[in-house]
Amino acid sequence: MILELRGIDTYYGSSHILHGLSLGVGQGEVVALLGRNGAGKTTTLRSITGLTPPRSGEIRYKGGDIAGLDAYRISRMGIALVPETRDIFSYLTARENLAIARRPGSRWQMDAVLERFPRLRPRLESKGRLLSGGEQQMLAIARALLTGPDLLLLDEPSQGLAPLVVEAVMGTIQELKSERVSMLLVEQNAEMALQLADRVYVIDHGTVVFEGTPERLRADKQVTASYLGVGG
Repeated sequence: MILELRGIDTYYGSSHILHGLSLGVGQGEVVALLGRNGAGKTTTLRSITGLTPPRSGEIRYKGGDIAGLDAYRISRMGIALVPETRDIFSYLTARENLAIARRPGSRWQMDAVLERFPRLRPRLESKGRLLSGGEQQMLAIARALLTGPDLLLLDEPSQGLAPLVVEAVMGTIQELKSERVSMLLVEQNAEMALQLADRVYVIDHGTVVFEGTPERLRADKQVTASYLGVGG
C-alpha cells in the first residue's frame, strides 16, 4: 500500500467527524471514496494532507507515519490534492498558476500537462477568474500534476461541470490510471467513480460501511440505497 489510514479520528473543534476510519490505496490503484454529503469524505482528504490533522490514529504513506505533519511537508513528499473548490488564484493568469506549482524533478512538466489539457494552451494569459468551470478544473489538475505527485487526491472533480467536460475529466483520470498513478477519488457521481475505480469505500458519519470492488457495490442494493441514495 502506498497509503494506509489506520483508525483515524478527526474533529472540527468539538465536532467528531471521522470515527476510527481505516482505508488503503495500493500502488497504481484508483480507489473511490463514496458517501452522502456530510459523510466525511472531504475531511478524510484534509486529514491525509495535513489541513485538518487527526487527533488519533495513523496515516502511513510509503511506510512512514505522516499524521500531524505540516501540510507543506506532506505535499513535498509527493501527495497532491485537487480540492473541491479548485482554489486557483483568480487574479493570476493560467500560466502563472501553473508556474507556481512547477517542480524541476517532476515527471510532468509544462509541455506535458498542456498536451494533456490542450484547451488550456490558448487560455494561458487569461486570469483564473475568467476561465470556465471546466477550464478551472483542468487547471487545478494540471497544477497538481506539475508538483510530481506519487499520490493524487481528487475531491469531486466532476462537480458543476457540463457533461462533455465531465467526459474530458474522466478521460484524463483514465489516462493517469493507465500510467499507474495512485489516486484516491471522492465523487458524488457514483457511476463515474465506479467506472474508474479498482476498489471502493463507502463511508457514513465518518465510518466505513462498505469496502469492495465496484462490481460488489453495484450488486449490493442495500448499501447503494441506504448510503448513496441509488436504487431502492
